[in-house]
Amino acid sequence: MKTTAGTYRIERDSLGEVKVPIDAYFGAETQRAIENFQISYEKPDWDYTCSVVMIKKCAARVNMEAGWLNPEKSKAIQQACEDIVNPEWKENFVIDPFQAGAGTSHHMNINEVIANRATEILGGKKGEYIVNSHNDVNMGQSTNDVIPTAIRMSCIRKNSYLVQTLESCISTLNNLTIEHQTLKKSGRTHLQDAAPITVGAEFGAFARILERDLEWLTITSRRLGRLGIGGSAVGNGVNTPPDYITKMVAYLREYTQLDLQSTDNLYESMQSAADFVNYSAAIRTFAVSVTKICNDLRLLSSGPETGLNEIILPAVQPGSSIMPGKVNPVIPEMVNMVMYHIMGLDQSIMLAGQAGQLELNVMIPLIARNLFEMQRLFTNSINTLNHKCLVGIVVNEEKVRKWLEANPIWITKLTRLIGYEEAANIVKTASARKIHVSSLINERIESQNIQNMQTGKPLTLTEYLAWISEI
Repeated sequence: MKTTAGTYRIERDSLGEVKVPIDAYFGAETQRAIENFQISYEKPDWDYTCSVVMIKKCAARVNMEAGWLNPEKSKAIQQACEDIVNPEWKENFVIDPFQAGAGTSHHMNINEVIANRATEILGGKKGEYIVNSHNDVNMGQSTNDVIPTAIRMSCIRKNSYLVQTLESCISTLNNLTIEHQTLKKSGRTHLQDAAPITVGAEFGAFARILERDLEWLTITSRRLGRLGIGGSAVGNGVNTPPDYITKMVAYLREYTQLDLQSTDNLYESMQSAADFVNYSAAIRTFAVSVTKICNDLRLLSSGPETGLNEIILPAVQPGSSIMPGKVNPVIPEMVNMVMYHIMGLDQSIMLAGQAGQLELNVMIPLIARNLFEMQRLFTNSINTLNHKCLVGIVVNEEKVRKWLEANPIWITKLTRLIGYEEAANIVKTASARKIHVSSLINERIESQNIQNMQTGKPLTLTEYLAWISEI
Protein backbone atom coordinates (compact mmCIF):
# COMPACT_ATOMS: atom_id res chain seq x y z
CA MET A 1 0.00 0.00 0.00
CA LYS A 2 1.55 3.30 -1.11
CA THR A 3 0.87 6.33 1.06
CA THR A 4 1.53 9.86 -0.08
CA ALA A 5 3.83 11.43 2.51
CA GLY A 6 2.08 13.95 4.75
CA THR A 7 -1.39 13.40 3.31
CA TYR A 8 -4.39 11.81 4.94
CA ARG A 9 -8.15 11.79 4.92
CA ILE A 10 -10.47 12.33 7.87
CA GLU A 11 -12.78 9.46 8.76
CA ARG A 12 -15.15 9.07 11.67
CA ASP A 13 -16.13 6.15 13.83
CA SER A 14 -18.20 5.93 17.01
CA LEU A 15 -15.38 7.52 19.01
CA GLY A 16 -14.81 10.51 16.73
CA GLU A 17 -12.46 11.63 13.97
CA VAL A 18 -9.44 9.64 12.81
CA LYS A 19 -6.67 10.52 10.37
CA VAL A 20 -6.30 7.72 7.81
CA PRO A 21 -3.56 7.60 5.14
CA ILE A 22 -5.13 8.93 1.98
CA ASP A 23 -4.21 5.90 -0.15
CA ALA A 24 -5.30 3.33 2.44
CA TYR A 25 -8.10 0.88 1.67
CA PHE A 26 -8.68 0.44 5.39
CA GLY A 27 -10.52 2.97 7.52
CA ALA A 28 -10.87 4.54 10.94
CA GLU A 29 -11.20 1.41 13.08
CA THR A 30 -8.18 -0.21 11.46
CA GLN A 31 -6.13 2.96 11.97
CA ARG A 32 -6.98 2.98 15.68
CA ALA A 33 -5.92 -0.65 15.96
CA ILE A 34 -2.62 0.08 14.18
CA GLU A 35 -1.91 2.78 16.76
CA ASN A 36 -3.01 0.63 19.70
CA PHE A 37 -1.38 -2.70 18.87
CA GLN A 38 2.25 -2.37 17.82
CA ILE A 39 3.22 -5.54 19.65
CA SER A 40 4.81 -8.30 17.57
CA TYR A 41 5.02 -6.46 14.22
CA GLU A 42 3.66 -9.60 12.62
CA LYS A 43 0.98 -9.48 9.95
CA PRO A 44 -2.15 -11.66 9.85
CA ASP A 45 -1.98 -15.07 8.19
CA TRP A 46 -2.95 -14.67 4.55
CA ASP A 47 -5.06 -17.82 4.25
CA TYR A 48 -6.90 -16.78 7.41
CA THR A 49 -7.60 -13.37 5.89
CA CYS A 50 -8.85 -14.98 2.69
CA SER A 51 -11.16 -17.21 4.72
CA VAL A 52 -12.79 -14.14 6.27
CA VAL A 53 -13.11 -12.59 2.80
CA MET A 54 -14.79 -15.77 1.56
CA ILE A 55 -17.33 -15.53 4.39
CA LYS A 56 -18.04 -11.93 3.37
CA LYS A 57 -18.64 -12.97 -0.22
CA CYS A 58 -21.09 -15.67 0.82
CA ALA A 59 -22.87 -13.34 3.25
CA ALA A 60 -23.36 -10.70 0.53
CA ARG A 61 -24.98 -13.34 -1.66
CA VAL A 62 -27.23 -14.69 1.11
CA ASN A 63 -28.29 -11.21 2.25
CA MET A 64 -29.15 -10.24 -1.32
CA GLU A 65 -31.23 -13.39 -1.83
CA ALA A 66 -33.08 -12.60 1.42
CA GLY A 67 -33.91 -9.13 0.11
CA TRP A 68 -31.91 -7.45 2.85
CA LEU A 69 -29.02 -6.14 0.76
CA ASN A 70 -29.28 -4.04 -2.38
CA PRO A 71 -28.29 -6.23 -5.38
CA GLU A 72 -25.92 -3.56 -6.72
CA LYS A 73 -24.09 -3.39 -3.40
CA SER A 74 -24.08 -7.17 -3.07
CA LYS A 75 -22.48 -7.63 -6.46
CA ALA A 76 -19.90 -4.95 -5.70
CA ILE A 77 -19.03 -6.65 -2.41
CA GLN A 78 -18.73 -10.03 -4.09
CA GLN A 79 -16.53 -8.57 -6.82
CA ALA A 80 -14.41 -6.80 -4.22
CA CYS A 81 -13.94 -10.10 -2.38
CA GLU A 82 -12.80 -11.79 -5.58
CA ASP A 83 -10.29 -8.99 -6.16
CA ILE A 84 -8.96 -8.98 -2.62
CA VAL A 85 -7.98 -12.65 -2.43
CA ASN A 86 -5.21 -11.83 -4.91
CA PRO A 87 -1.93 -11.81 -2.94
CA GLU A 88 -1.23 -8.31 -4.25
CA TRP A 89 -3.76 -7.12 -1.66
CA LYS A 90 -1.84 -8.60 1.29
CA GLU A 91 -0.35 -5.28 2.32
CA ASN A 92 -3.79 -3.89 3.14
CA PHE A 93 -4.22 -6.24 6.09
CA VAL A 94 -2.09 -4.83 8.84
CA ILE A 95 -3.41 -5.76 12.29
CA ASP A 96 -0.98 -7.32 14.75
CA PRO A 97 -2.13 -10.82 15.81
CA PHE A 98 -1.90 -9.60 19.42
CA GLN A 99 -4.89 -7.30 19.34
CA ALA A 100 -8.29 -6.65 20.88
CA GLY A 101 -10.11 -9.74 22.12
CA ALA A 102 -12.17 -11.91 19.77
CA GLY A 103 -10.43 -10.54 16.66
CA THR A 104 -12.62 -7.48 16.10
CA SER A 105 -9.71 -5.36 14.82
CA HIS A 106 -8.70 -7.87 12.14
CA HIS A 107 -12.35 -8.36 11.24
CA MET A 108 -12.96 -4.64 10.80
CA ASN A 109 -9.75 -4.26 8.80
CA ILE A 110 -11.23 -6.71 6.29
CA ASN A 111 -14.69 -5.12 6.39
CA GLU A 112 -13.22 -1.69 5.67
CA VAL A 113 -10.99 -2.85 2.81
CA ILE A 114 -13.92 -4.64 1.18
CA ALA A 115 -16.15 -1.58 1.69
CA ASN A 116 -13.65 0.78 0.08
CA ARG A 117 -12.94 -1.57 -2.82
CA ALA A 118 -16.69 -2.09 -3.39
CA THR A 119 -17.15 1.69 -3.24
CA GLU A 120 -14.54 2.06 -5.99
CA ILE A 121 -16.32 -0.56 -8.08
CA LEU A 122 -19.50 1.54 -7.80
CA GLY A 123 -17.62 4.66 -8.93
CA GLY A 124 -16.78 6.20 -5.57
CA LYS A 125 -13.52 7.05 -3.82
CA LYS A 126 -11.88 5.56 -0.77
CA GLY A 127 -13.46 6.93 2.37
CA GLU A 128 -16.79 7.82 0.74
CA TYR A 129 -18.30 4.44 1.70
CA ILE A 130 -21.04 4.04 -0.84
CA VAL A 131 -20.82 0.53 0.61
CA ASN A 132 -20.72 0.68 4.42
CA SER A 133 -18.35 -1.59 6.34
CA HIS A 134 -20.86 -2.24 9.15
CA ASN A 135 -24.27 -1.98 7.54
CA ASP A 136 -23.49 -3.70 4.24
CA VAL A 137 -20.29 -5.76 4.38
CA ASN A 138 -20.97 -6.99 7.93
CA MET A 139 -24.73 -7.43 7.53
CA GLY A 140 -26.01 -10.41 9.54
CA GLN A 141 -22.57 -11.11 10.97
CA SER A 142 -20.51 -10.64 14.11
CA THR A 143 -16.82 -11.00 14.88
CA ASN A 144 -17.92 -13.71 17.28
CA ASP A 145 -19.11 -16.11 14.57
CA VAL A 146 -17.07 -14.92 11.57
CA ILE A 147 -13.60 -15.18 13.12
CA PRO A 148 -13.92 -18.72 14.61
CA THR A 149 -15.45 -19.88 11.33
CA ALA A 150 -12.52 -18.44 9.37
CA ILE A 151 -10.02 -20.06 11.73
CA ARG A 152 -11.68 -23.44 11.23
CA MET A 153 -11.65 -23.14 7.44
CA SER A 154 -8.03 -22.01 7.34
CA CYS A 155 -6.89 -24.77 9.72
CA ILE A 156 -8.59 -27.41 7.59
CA ARG A 157 -6.82 -26.18 4.45
CA LYS A 158 -3.44 -26.02 6.15
CA ASN A 159 -4.01 -29.43 7.68
CA SER A 160 -4.15 -31.01 4.23
CA TYR A 161 -0.55 -29.92 3.53
CA LEU A 162 0.53 -31.05 6.98
CA VAL A 163 -0.99 -34.50 6.41
CA GLN A 164 0.64 -34.86 2.99
CA THR A 165 4.03 -34.08 4.52
CA LEU A 166 3.51 -36.58 7.32
CA GLU A 167 2.39 -39.31 4.94
CA SER A 168 5.53 -38.78 2.86
CA CYS A 169 7.68 -39.03 6.00
CA ILE A 170 5.90 -42.21 7.09
CA SER A 171 6.41 -43.67 3.62
CA THR A 172 10.17 -43.04 3.89
CA LEU A 173 10.30 -44.81 7.24
CA ASN A 174 8.29 -47.75 5.88
CA ASN A 175 10.75 -48.04 2.99
CA LEU A 176 13.62 -48.21 5.49
CA THR A 177 11.66 -50.87 7.38
CA ILE A 178 11.32 -53.06 4.32
CA GLU A 179 14.91 -52.53 3.21
CA HIS A 180 16.35 -53.62 6.56
CA GLN A 181 13.69 -56.00 7.85
CA THR A 182 16.11 -58.95 8.26
CA LEU A 183 19.23 -57.15 9.47
CA LYS A 184 19.62 -58.04 13.14
CA LYS A 185 21.00 -55.54 15.63
CA SER A 186 21.43 -55.05 19.33
CA GLY A 187 18.37 -53.80 21.13
CA ARG A 188 18.80 -51.27 23.94
CA THR A 189 16.66 -50.47 26.96
CA HIS A 190 17.68 -47.95 29.63
CA LEU A 191 20.48 -47.17 27.14
CA GLN A 192 21.93 -50.58 28.07
CA ASP A 193 22.36 -53.71 25.96
CA ALA A 194 19.09 -55.55 25.47
CA ALA A 195 17.66 -58.44 23.45
CA PRO A 196 18.27 -58.30 19.69
CA ILE A 197 15.79 -56.78 17.23
CA THR A 198 16.11 -55.90 13.56
CA VAL A 199 17.00 -52.56 12.05
CA GLY A 200 13.75 -52.78 10.11
CA ALA A 201 11.77 -53.23 13.33
CA GLU A 202 13.31 -50.05 14.73
CA PHE A 203 12.34 -47.97 11.69
CA GLY A 204 8.99 -49.73 11.58
CA ALA A 205 8.25 -48.63 15.12
CA PHE A 206 9.01 -45.03 14.15
CA ALA A 207 6.58 -45.28 11.23
CA ARG A 208 3.82 -46.82 13.35
CA ILE A 209 4.20 -44.17 16.04
CA LEU A 210 3.55 -41.48 13.45
CA GLU A 211 0.71 -43.44 11.85
CA ARG A 212 -1.12 -43.67 15.17
CA ASP A 213 -0.62 -39.97 15.86
CA LEU A 214 -1.97 -39.22 12.39
CA GLU A 215 -5.15 -41.14 13.22
CA TRP A 216 -5.84 -38.79 16.13
CA LEU A 217 -4.94 -35.71 14.10
CA THR A 218 -7.46 -36.81 11.47
CA ILE A 219 -10.20 -37.20 14.07
CA THR A 220 -9.57 -33.77 15.59
CA SER A 221 -9.31 -32.06 12.20
CA ARG A 222 -12.74 -33.38 11.19
CA ARG A 223 -14.29 -31.60 14.16
CA LEU A 224 -12.97 -28.31 12.81
CA GLY A 225 -15.59 -28.59 10.07
CA ARG A 226 -18.38 -27.74 12.55
CA LEU A 227 -19.16 -24.09 11.81
CA GLY A 228 -20.80 -21.65 14.19
CA ILE A 229 -21.54 -19.17 11.40
CA GLY A 230 -24.99 -17.65 11.91
CA GLY A 231 -24.68 -17.53 15.67
CA SER A 232 -24.02 -13.80 15.31
CA ALA A 233 -23.07 -12.05 18.57
CA VAL A 234 -24.04 -14.56 21.28
CA GLY A 235 -25.30 -17.66 19.48
CA ASN A 236 -28.97 -16.77 18.97
CA GLY A 237 -28.58 -15.54 15.39
CA VAL A 238 -29.62 -11.96 16.09
CA ASN A 239 -29.93 -9.80 12.94
CA THR A 240 -29.58 -12.69 10.50
CA PRO A 241 -32.09 -13.24 7.67
CA PRO A 242 -34.17 -16.42 7.32
CA ASP A 243 -32.23 -19.51 6.20
CA TYR A 244 -28.99 -17.62 6.71
CA ILE A 245 -27.19 -20.48 8.47
CA THR A 246 -28.18 -23.15 5.96
CA LYS A 247 -27.28 -21.04 2.96
CA MET A 248 -24.00 -19.78 4.41
CA VAL A 249 -22.75 -23.29 5.10
CA ALA A 250 -23.90 -24.48 1.66
CA TYR A 251 -22.18 -21.63 -0.17
CA LEU A 252 -18.99 -21.94 1.88
CA ARG A 253 -18.90 -25.64 1.12
CA GLU A 254 -19.47 -24.91 -2.58
CA TYR A 255 -16.80 -22.21 -2.83
CA THR A 256 -14.12 -23.93 -0.73
CA GLN A 257 -14.76 -27.62 -1.51
CA LEU A 258 -14.16 -28.29 2.19
CA ASP A 259 -16.13 -30.75 4.33
CA LEU A 260 -18.14 -28.18 6.29
CA GLN A 261 -21.39 -28.42 8.23
CA SER A 262 -23.29 -26.33 10.72
CA THR A 263 -22.71 -27.03 14.39
CA ASP A 264 -25.54 -28.64 16.33
CA ASN A 265 -25.38 -25.93 18.99
CA LEU A 266 -24.48 -22.35 18.10
CA TYR A 267 -24.16 -21.32 21.73
CA GLU A 268 -21.60 -24.06 22.40
CA SER A 269 -19.58 -23.14 19.33
CA MET A 270 -19.56 -19.50 20.39
CA GLN A 271 -18.35 -20.23 23.92
CA SER A 272 -16.07 -23.24 23.51
CA ALA A 273 -12.61 -23.44 21.93
CA ALA A 274 -12.42 -27.19 22.60
CA ASP A 275 -12.11 -28.15 18.93
CA PHE A 276 -9.08 -25.90 18.57
CA VAL A 277 -7.59 -27.17 21.84
CA ASN A 278 -8.04 -30.80 20.75
CA TYR A 279 -6.48 -30.16 17.35
CA SER A 280 -3.57 -28.34 18.95
CA ALA A 281 -3.09 -31.23 21.39
CA ALA A 282 -2.93 -33.66 18.47
CA ILE A 283 -0.10 -31.66 16.91
CA ARG A 284 1.61 -31.49 20.30
CA THR A 285 1.43 -35.27 20.59
CA PHE A 286 3.06 -35.48 17.18
CA ALA A 287 5.75 -33.13 18.47
CA VAL A 288 6.42 -35.46 21.40
CA SER A 289 6.71 -38.47 19.08
CA VAL A 290 8.91 -36.68 16.56
CA THR A 291 11.20 -35.54 19.38
CA LYS A 292 11.63 -39.17 20.51
CA ILE A 293 12.43 -40.25 16.95
CA CYS A 294 14.94 -37.44 16.41
CA ASN A 295 16.61 -38.21 19.72
CA ASP A 296 16.98 -41.82 18.61
CA LEU A 297 18.44 -40.77 15.25
CA ARG A 298 21.02 -38.68 17.07
CA LEU A 299 21.93 -41.57 19.39
CA LEU A 300 22.09 -44.16 16.62
CA SER A 301 24.33 -41.89 14.52
CA SER A 302 26.57 -40.87 17.45
CA GLY A 303 30.31 -41.06 17.08
CA PRO A 304 31.26 -41.85 14.44
CA GLU A 305 34.32 -43.46 16.00
CA THR A 306 33.41 -43.33 19.69
CA GLY A 307 29.61 -43.71 19.53
CA LEU A 308 27.05 -46.19 18.24
CA ASN A 309 27.41 -45.18 14.56
CA GLU A 310 24.78 -47.72 13.48
CA ILE A 311 23.30 -45.27 11.00
CA ILE A 312 24.92 -42.51 8.99
CA LEU A 313 22.87 -39.34 8.51
CA PRO A 314 23.41 -37.17 5.42
CA ALA A 315 26.14 -34.58 5.94
CA VAL A 316 24.43 -31.29 5.08
CA GLN A 317 26.95 -28.82 6.55
CA PRO A 318 30.18 -28.63 8.58
CA GLY A 319 29.53 -29.18 12.27
CA SER A 320 32.07 -27.08 14.09
CA SER A 321 33.73 -23.68 13.88
CA ILE A 322 36.85 -25.05 15.60
CA MET A 323 37.00 -28.85 15.14
CA PRO A 324 37.92 -29.78 11.55
CA GLY A 325 35.98 -32.56 9.90
CA LYS A 326 33.20 -32.64 12.49
CA VAL A 327 29.70 -33.26 11.14
CA ASN A 328 26.68 -32.90 13.41
CA PRO A 329 23.08 -34.20 13.16
CA VAL A 330 21.85 -30.68 12.46
CA ILE A 331 18.49 -31.60 10.93
CA PRO A 332 17.26 -33.65 13.93
CA GLU A 333 18.60 -30.91 16.20
CA MET A 334 16.60 -28.28 14.32
CA VAL A 335 13.49 -30.43 14.37
CA ASN A 336 13.77 -30.91 18.13
CA MET A 337 13.92 -27.15 18.64
CA VAL A 338 10.81 -26.72 16.51
CA MET A 339 9.00 -29.45 18.43
CA TYR A 340 9.79 -27.80 21.78
CA HIS A 341 8.46 -24.52 20.41
CA ILE A 342 5.28 -26.26 19.23
CA MET A 343 4.77 -27.72 22.71
CA GLY A 344 4.95 -24.20 24.10
CA LEU A 345 2.45 -22.89 21.55
CA ASP A 346 0.08 -25.69 22.50
CA GLN A 347 0.40 -24.75 26.18
CA SER A 348 -0.72 -21.20 25.46
CA ILE A 349 -3.62 -22.48 23.33
CA MET A 350 -4.71 -24.67 26.24
CA LEU A 351 -4.63 -21.65 28.58
CA ALA A 352 -6.47 -19.50 26.06
CA GLY A 353 -9.05 -22.24 25.59
CA GLN A 354 -9.99 -22.26 29.26
CA ALA A 355 -10.15 -18.45 29.34
CA GLY A 356 -13.57 -18.32 27.68
CA GLN A 357 -16.10 -16.45 29.80
CA LEU A 358 -19.87 -16.70 29.51
CA GLU A 359 -20.96 -16.38 25.86
CA LEU A 360 -17.56 -15.80 24.25
CA ASN A 361 -13.87 -16.68 24.30
CA VAL A 362 -12.03 -13.42 23.67
CA MET A 363 -8.63 -15.16 23.40
CA ILE A 364 -9.43 -16.45 19.91
CA PRO A 365 -6.80 -14.23 18.20
CA LEU A 366 -4.03 -15.92 20.20
CA ILE A 367 -5.45 -19.36 19.42
CA ALA A 368 -5.53 -18.51 15.71
CA ARG A 369 -2.00 -17.15 15.64
CA ASN A 370 -0.53 -20.11 17.48
CA LEU A 371 -2.45 -22.75 15.55
CA PHE A 372 -1.29 -21.35 12.24
CA GLU A 373 2.30 -21.13 13.47
CA MET A 374 2.15 -24.71 14.73
CA GLN A 375 0.89 -25.95 11.38
CA ARG A 376 3.46 -23.97 9.41
CA LEU A 377 6.47 -24.92 11.54
CA PHE A 378 5.42 -28.55 11.85
CA THR A 379 4.87 -28.94 8.10
CA ASN A 380 8.15 -27.24 7.16
CA SER A 381 10.30 -29.03 9.74
CA ILE A 382 8.90 -32.50 8.96
CA ASN A 383 9.36 -31.87 5.25
CA THR A 384 12.99 -30.92 5.92
CA LEU A 385 13.52 -33.91 8.20
CA ASN A 386 12.23 -36.23 5.51
CA HIS A 387 14.08 -34.85 2.50
CA LYS A 388 17.34 -33.75 4.12
CA CYS A 389 17.74 -36.58 6.61
CA LEU A 390 15.50 -39.67 6.45
CA VAL A 391 15.70 -40.34 2.72
CA GLY A 392 19.49 -40.26 2.89
CA ILE A 393 20.02 -42.52 5.90
CA VAL A 394 22.63 -45.23 5.37
CA VAL A 395 22.73 -48.20 7.73
CA ASN A 396 26.26 -49.05 8.83
CA GLU A 397 25.89 -52.83 8.65
CA GLU A 398 29.46 -53.47 9.79
CA LYS A 399 28.95 -51.52 13.01
CA VAL A 400 25.48 -53.04 13.51
CA ARG A 401 26.95 -56.55 13.39
CA LYS A 402 29.88 -55.58 15.60
CA TRP A 403 27.60 -54.35 18.40
CA LEU A 404 25.32 -57.36 18.02
CA GLU A 405 28.21 -59.76 18.39
CA ALA A 406 29.47 -57.91 21.44
CA ASN A 407 26.06 -57.91 23.12
CA PRO A 408 25.77 -60.66 25.76
CA ILE A 409 22.04 -60.12 26.26
CA TRP A 410 21.11 -62.38 23.35
CA ILE A 411 21.44 -65.04 26.04
CA THR A 412 17.88 -64.02 26.99
CA LYS A 413 16.82 -66.54 24.36
CA LEU A 414 18.39 -69.31 26.47
CA THR A 415 16.62 -68.54 29.75
CA ARG A 416 13.85 -71.04 29.07
CA LEU A 417 16.49 -73.73 28.63
CA ILE A 418 18.98 -72.92 31.39
CA GLY A 419 17.07 -70.50 33.68
CA TYR A 420 17.40 -66.79 34.43
CA GLU A 421 19.88 -67.18 37.29
CA GLU A 422 22.26 -69.41 35.33
CA ALA A 423 22.10 -67.09 32.32
CA ALA A 424 22.86 -64.05 34.53
CA ASN A 425 25.80 -65.88 36.07
CA ILE A 426 27.19 -66.67 32.63
CA VAL A 427 26.96 -62.99 31.57
CA LYS A 428 28.73 -61.83 34.74
CA THR A 429 31.46 -64.46 34.45
CA ALA A 430 32.06 -63.74 30.77
CA SER A 431 32.30 -60.03 31.54
CA ALA A 432 34.77 -60.61 34.37
CA ARG A 433 36.94 -62.85 32.20
CA LYS A 434 36.56 -60.51 29.23
CA ILE A 435 35.47 -63.28 26.90
CA HIS A 436 32.38 -63.61 24.73
CA VAL A 437 29.32 -65.23 26.29
CA SER A 438 29.20 -67.86 23.54
CA SER A 439 32.77 -68.93 24.37
CA LEU A 440 31.86 -69.47 28.02
CA ILE A 441 28.74 -71.42 27.07
CA ASN A 442 30.78 -73.66 24.80
CA GLU A 443 33.23 -74.30 27.66
CA ARG A 444 30.40 -75.29 29.98
CA ILE A 445 28.76 -77.48 27.37
CA GLU A 446 32.07 -79.31 26.84
CA SER A 447 32.50 -79.81 30.59
CA GLN A 448 28.81 -80.68 30.97
CA ASN A 449 28.61 -77.88 33.52
CA ILE A 450 25.34 -76.38 32.26
CA GLN A 451 21.93 -78.01 32.63
CA ASN A 452 18.95 -78.14 30.28
CA MET A 453 16.06 -77.31 32.63
CA GLN A 454 13.52 -78.92 30.31
CA THR A 455 15.23 -82.33 30.25
CA GLY A 456 17.12 -82.20 33.55
CA LYS A 457 20.25 -83.29 31.69
CA PRO A 458 23.41 -81.43 30.66
CA LEU A 459 22.84 -79.06 27.73
CA THR A 460 24.24 -80.37 24.45
CA LEU A 461 25.83 -78.34 21.69
CA THR A 462 23.10 -79.47 19.28
CA GLU A 463 20.34 -78.24 21.62
CA TYR A 464 22.15 -74.96 22.15
CA LEU A 465 22.66 -74.26 18.45
CA ALA A 466 19.08 -75.20 17.58
CA TRP A 467 17.69 -72.93 20.28
CA ILE A 468 19.62 -69.80 19.28
CA SER A 469 19.37 -70.33 15.52
CA GLU A 470 16.53 -67.79 15.23
CA ILE A 471 18.31 -64.99 17.10
